[in-house]
Amino acid sequence: MDIPGTPTAPRASAQDPAVGRARRRGLAEEAADSIREAILGGRFPPGAPLREVELAASLDISRGSVREGLSVLAREGLIRSEWHRGTKIIDVTPDEAEEVYAVRAALERLAARLAAERATEEEVAELDSIVDTMAAELGRGAGGPRLLALDLDFHDRIYRLARNRRLYDGWAAVRSQVHLFQLTRVRLGYENYRAVVVDEHRELVRLIRDRDVVTLQQAAEEHVLSACRVLCGQLGGGAVV
Repeated sequence: MDIPGTPTAPRASAQDPAVGRARRRGLAEEAADSIREAILGGRFPPGAPLREVELAASLDISRGSVREGLSVLAREGLIRSEWHRGTKIIDVTPDEAEEVYAVRAALERLAARLAAERATEEEVAELDSIVDTMAAELGRGAGGPRLLALDLDFHDRIYRLARNRRLYDGWAAVRSQVHLFQLTRVRLGYENYRAVVVDEHRELVRLIRDRDVVTLQQAAEEHVLSACRVLCGQLGGGAVV
């Protein structure tokens, strides 16, 4: 399969396909998982087309199963399909970033507040443990994708601590988009990301533990919006604000 390359990812060969064969679980779900992994792994860049025939051959499943898997990713907002224009991965642009991060900022304010109101001390300690792992991985020279995985795990945990199923569903609906945008932010400015990732999350834990809801909501929102400003500055080639 002819797979578009990226500056940071080697071009896949026939012996090293970008998307591995699907395991026989639920084929649509397996297809969605495999294609998502390929996108977030950089083997398909933002804006790249996705062709059912090629994906079906690579995954060794039917086009129908691929189509259903692509529908899952479309619901996550990671890809878009247009009549006569095919299916492609969403673009990472300043306009798209502002939309995604505005939604995330609103969700984070509510999730942080509810977590502060409902989390036990033991659960707050689990958040501290994730940040400790971030710091340890940073000290060992971990790369951006590893730190970002811990970053997302931290926020997953906050949404679970909020104990609001619909709020968690709202996060799940944008999580893949956030992952893609944050990967781009890390790729374009790893030094900036590594400089703030531990301290910003440590501060969120402190405010949750103190039950300082007003300051916490402001910090949770700014945590997201500052990431958006950095990414938009990177994409626009301008100064980071």
